[in-house]
Amino acid sequence: MATVSQQQVETALKEVVDPYLKQDVVTAKAVKKIDVDEGNVTADVVLGYPAKGWHDELAGKLKAKVEAIAGVNSVTINVSSNIATHVVQKGVKPIEGVKNMIAVASGKGGVGKSTVAVNLALALSAEGANAAILDADIYGPSQPRMLGVKAKPESKDGRSLEPIHSYHLQTMSIGFLIEEETPMIWRGPMVTQALEQLMKDTRWDNVDYLIIDLPPGTGDIQLTLAQKIPVSGAVIVTTPQEIALLDARKGLKMFEKVEVPVLGIIENMSTHICSQCGYEEHIFGQGGAMRMAEQHDVELLGTIPLDISIREGTDNGRPTVVADPDGRIAQTFREIARRLAAKQSLRKKDLSAAFPNIVIQDT
Repeated sequence: MATVSQQQVETALKEVVDPYLKQDVVTAKAVKKIDVDEGNVTADVVLGYPAKGWHDELAGKLKAKVEAIAGVNSVTINVSSNIATHVVQKGVKPIEGVKNMIAVASGKGGVGKSTVAVNLALALSAEGANAAILDADIYGPSQPRMLGVKAKPESKDGRSLEPIHSYHLQTMSIGFLIEEETPMIWRGPMVTQALEQLMKDTRWDNVDYLIIDLPPGTGDIQLTLAQKIPVSGAVIVTTPQEIALLDARKGLKMFEKVEVPVLGIIENMSTHICSQCGYEEHIFGQGGAMRMAEQHDVELLGTIPLDISIREGTDNGRPTVVADPDGRIAQTFREIARRLAAKQSLRKKDLSAAFPNIVIQDT
């Protein structure tokens, strides 16, 4: 009987390219352990991004490659995910209880950014991450309505707020602290201070990804976020329409100037699907986000159609990913979430927590 070596198994595993990491699992350093015992092979693969919907398929592809090796009797492939903390801007301290903060931005209002943000957070949760969302739009908070929450946050110590929980998400919004129809007639400095307090005074609990739903534009709140809050990446939401793409480019360039990496672009309302006949039409133009992604060398993470069910879901407090988890649109959001998180996983990790604090004392 042929003897099977670890090198043979590793070579076989190398033949499988992870479509989200865009490299094979060995090169991506996802293969953590290979055991070979008289033709019985066990391999542990640990992805750096949440991918519950992809684990079984990936395990199957890897298993098939190893089984093709002469002398192999049995193969066990264990696929799991472990999400690390990644570096943020220089001079900004991490927020306790949060590993990664992803800003979801648009240069222009009306492109469905908040709808994308909440479904993205829910998709990360569905893929196995401990996810949260912060509604950073002080003037027009929408996440309480979208998540179907009317509760007021508690404060156990009189200084900090407990996040509200909805659909396995931790969430915080100024909308939880005021009446829904109360206008916020505040000047810029008050707004940025309120955002900092919401961010830093919330007792986030072991969050892998905190999605920050930013207001549209490139003003005070965006600059505060970029300069004072530890953001590990940003996502730009746009529609294919040229007028929206103009402003989306401004948002992208703003993040580049403040050295926050743009992880990708999401094109919302990409096509309209007729609810009566199912006909699909590019009513806002075609391929705009793809051209923008190519021009700025960033990834197009995915396209979302203009579908009445998406609007109905957020209006009713049941976003698409939880209202129709097996539907095509929910699966698209989960695909985007995997691409986004995989892109993040390839960035430099923050290893500061692994080192002890050194205190020098006179004795």
